[in-house]
Amino acid sequence: MKPSIPKGTRDFLPDQVIKRNFIFDTIRRVFIKYGYLPIETPVMENLSTLTGKYGEEGDRLLFKVLNNGDFLAKADEAALTNRDSNALIASISKRGLRYDLTVPFARYVVMYQNDLAFPFKRYAIAPVWRADRPQKGRYQEFYPCDVGGGGSGSLMYEAELGQIYDEVFAKLGLEVIIKINNRKVLAGMAEVAGCADKFMDMTIAIDKLDKIGLEGVKKEMLERGISESAFEKIAAILKTTNLAALKNLLGQSETGLKGVEELETIHTYLAKNPLKNTLEFDPTLARGLNYYTGCIFEVKAKNAEMGSIGGGGRYDDLTGVFGMPDMSGVGISLGAERIYDVMEELNLFPANNPENLAVLLIAFDEAAHLFAFEKLTQLRAAGINADLYPEPAKLKKQMNYANARKVPYVILIGDNEMQTGNLAFKNMESGEQQSLPIEKIITHLLM
Repeated sequence: MKPSIPKGTRDFLPDQVIKRNFIFDTIRRVFIKYGYLPIETPVMENLSTLTGKYGEEGDRLLFKVLNNGDFLAKADEAALTNRDSNALIASISKRGLRYDLTVPFARYVVMYQNDLAFPFKRYAIAPVWRADRPQKGRYQEFYPCDVGGGGSGSLMYEAELGQIYDEVFAKLGLEVIIKINNRKVLAGMAEVAGCADKFMDMTIAIDKLDKIGLEGVKKEMLERGISESAFEKIAAILKTTNLAALKNLLGQSETGLKGVEELETIHTYLAKNPLKNTLEFDPTLARGLNYYTGCIFEVKAKNAEMGSIGGGGRYDDLTGVFGMPDMSGVGISLGAERIYDVMEELNLFPANNPENLAVLLIAFDEAAHLFAFEKLTQLRAAGINADLYPEPAKLKKQMNYANARKVPYVILIGDNEMQTGNLAFKNMESGEQQSLPIEKIITHLLM
């Protein structure tokens, strides 16, 4: 059998995992710094938890898990006979792989509401799955890094999440544009255009603007039953990037004006705490998921051709479907897969990652190998990432291994080193070699 993996998934070599861990560790440290707590949820959720939360496209992209055992025994026979897969699903599958980390968080909050202190601030870094068509920057298995909370409608949290985006990307050395809009602005847009009943159709079309252009958006809106005159009003608002001008255009919509007010409040919070990266109001930002109700975010890398590398927003009643109404929440996500791809493209990973092997010990014979193992233990006790080639093989073979591991230093040990206690310490890049006691080698490696 030829080994393979499912489409849209990836294996990672050790060097790649180390780089990914650098991203995860950087993000996690910032989350913790801002007072967020870690949680974990199962990779599988009940389909009833997942369906109906992401819109028509999201439901279509859910990975369904077949029931245990003879899953056809209780299958809907009529649906099976008619080959109606949508009708069949309910009878053969009750679980699905999680589509994101937000809906499971809402379910979690409701289940553990008596154990949590509100407002509850949480983060989660874990894989999710979407049956999407694989392409550049888009995978069927990927790791969002989510941060956010529930239990407060304060816009301070939106400002804080903007700061988190800014700090994470500054620490990663990645220049970004943090785009912001408000779903209330979009709702106001639909009201002013006279198509409030087509709000979701409008946002789904606008969300594709980057891919299909304004003419493509017009075509889709017309196909969804939005009139050409309504589209023209919407298009005029989409071209507005100034909040003051936006107020005039949305003057007939109380909801739209509330959205503008919320955006202004966030800017007020950040006015005396400027970000290193660009924060930009973008009226074309829609975020296609159904559950967003307030401010929404999206992040784009400045110097790379890639889709969004982060996104999120306010959801006022996501817990309501689980029996806990009026629990406002807000959260953002950072896309580790795309961040990794962009950092590789721009060569932004540090050369000296703390996970890398710092030194390899090389022994010339069995006696030297036992001596080297003792020194290896001393190095590790000092907190140095160190290893010993497992047997006293030919010097060339051991040195080739050191080069393959890209180790910066080796320690060569033979009879002379055992007698004097001074070890041959070689810089693999410069070729410089010194004879030093283990204590000085440790000091050098810890510098």
